[in-house]
Amino acid sequence: MIKLDILAFGAHPDDVELGCGATIAKEISLGKKVGIIDLTRGELGTRGSVDLRHEEATKAAEILGVSFRENLDFADGFFVNDKTHQLRIIEMIRKYQPEIVLCNAIDDRHIDHSKGSKLVSDACFLSGLIKIETTIDGKIQERWRPKQVYHYIQWKNIEPDFVVNVSGFLDKKVASVMAYASQFYDPKSTELETPITSKNFIDSIVYRARDLGRLIDVEAAEGFTTDRFVAIENFSKLI
Repeated sequence: MIKLDILAFGAHPDDVELGCGATIAKEISLGKKVGIIDLTRGELGTRGSVDLRHEEATKAAEILGVSFRENLDFADGFFVNDKTHQLRIIEMIRKYQPEIVLCNAIDDRHIDHSKGSKLVSDACFLSGLIKIETTIDGKIQERWRPKQVYHYIQWKNIEPDFVVNVSGFLDKKVASVMAYASQFYDPKSTELETPITSKNFIDSIVYRARDLGRLIDVEAAEGFTTDRFVAIENFSKLI
């Protein structure tokens, strides 16, 4: 078992990179252990294939430097927030015991994003209940509840509850996103166009981060929402 500082969930391969890739890269540079779990293979994506997305996800994970990446093989577009899916998430939370969980946006264009957001958030709570029993490798797992659950921002411009200064890590985020060459802007591609294949979409990754950075007087930032208050030790901890 790898004890994690941060465990990031995404409904599809590339969600984590798009939503919080720079934050992850920064935390890893600070010595934190970070893992990624994708809920689906993204098999309903207009472009690419399951095998290609797997190769791209592996490359993106290497760029970010995460400790591992796993996939739970939920059904793209059709997974639901029920006991069966919650228990699979609970197993992962108890296996890696993260202090912080990052998950999809609370509301977004793709229906899997909000579903995945609520599924992971609910499972984080349930994972702390002693009467829910899960096993892994034949052993009963200890209950575990992350200290914080944060939701990254995706397609929609959701107002963040807080932002993270990611100055110096935006290039690594963009590189991890562009590892998914089948999914994003490629002027030579002959495949169908989608809302995420435009150059404007790729540009938006940068200008959103730059704009959030502008608002806190730094180079770049990523925004998050939370279901709970974010507590600080004292005023000096703010930037």
